Amino acid sequence: MAVELGRGANTAVSGTSLRIGVAGASQGTVDLFVLQLTENRRVRTDNDLVFFNQPASPEGAVRLTDGSTVDINLGQVPAEVDMLAVAVSLDDSVPGSLATVPSLGVTVSGVGDPVRAMAGDLSSERAALLVEVYRRAGGWKIRNVSQGWAAGLSAVLREHGIDVAESGSEPRTAPGEEKLSLKKKEKLDLRKREVAKVLLTKQAAAVRARVVLVLDKTGSMGSAYEDKVVHRVVERMVPVAVQLDEDGTLEAYLYANNFLKLPDLRVGELETWPQRFLHMEDMHEGLDYDAIGYTNDELPIIAEVLASAKQSPLPTLVLFFTDGGFVEEDEIAELMVRASHEPVFWQFVGIGEADYGVLEKLDELPGRLVDNAGFFALDDVDKVSDSELYERVLAEFPAWLQAARTAGIIR
Repeated sequence: MAVELGRGANTAVSGTSLRIGVAGASQGTVDLFVLQLTENRRVRTDNDLVFFNQPASPEGAVRLTDGSTVDINLGQVPAEVDMLAVAVSLDDSVPGSLATVPSLGVTVSGVGDPVRAMAGDLSSERAALLVEVYRRAGGWKIRNVSQGWAAGLSAVLREHGIDVAESGSEPRTAPGEEKLSLKKKEKLDLRKREVAKVLLTKQAAAVRARVVLVLDKTGSMGSAYEDKVVHRVVERMVPVAVQLDEDGTLEAYLYANNFLKLPDLRVGELETWPQRFLHMEDMHEGLDYDAIGYTNDELPIIAEVLASAKQSPLPTLVLFFTDGGFVEEDEIAELMVRASHEPVFWQFVGIGEADYGVLEKLDELPGRLVDNAGFFALDDVDKVSDSELYERVLAEFPAWLQAARTAGIIR
């Protein structure tokens, strides 16, 4: 028979291996996380935050096994950790408060009789500490806390000693930034801050990934290259690589009916790389631009990126810019289904007003292990603010990471 804990009530824990299931938690809607706290209710370091992008504590005592379950081995909890706080927060994309989440609460097994603790008295809160597992008189107890914060996740983190700015809102620095002109560096810094802000709000500030840029160079894209629209797209994608890639490198490809891998773009080359490698024809610096062709065939470049991703220890984020015109729609759909088993997320971005065909159907594409692709179109990429662009470019990647981990696609 389950022990029911009302708000503020506690009971002793008899076992050492606990499984905590959180009803109402669902990645992308209500996110689950655990804080390892010392006697003064503060974390030791930011690594004491266990969440979907850091699903295990440093010593392995706490593990998120999926978006709604926590496994705890009390015997492995470090001596200086006095308490494990199990909490939830609404994703930024979800309106309202936790009070509207049906049956929000916790069930704990492995403690003798199962324990149930329903969240109580929540109203406008967007984040809440549900239960605490804490040391008492040489043993462990569990308490129903049901304490909320209307300001959401960032307020919970600050309350328990995590400096939100230091844990992700401040941008990373990549080698070579010191080589840029003052104007370019200032612009890069502003854009890095916007990317960092998006990643923080999506609880993905600690994520590291390989970033690959794929650029359509079919004949219909000619004016976009001549007007340097593509040049400006590249500049705006570099800050994404700086924040996600381990050394800030952006890998780049051009494609039409074939593809060409360009030299990696490193931050220190930002002022010269686009002009050197984007607007070329024939042979240039040992690269055969004519071999790309002029018509659409996306299958070779998709296959190439998938093959290269298997050699990377990190998940891959593909930023795929195109003006549409896909011909092999059935084959592309079939390949994307197969690609859902690989550690790659595809963010397609439409440039200009066009018929994007299969790209507009990606969210409903059946048969995939996980949702591994997103698409949005921009009539005029130059009229979109950096904050909006990065919000849209990174909208689905963090949720894919969690789904891919749950499915065993990535570790």
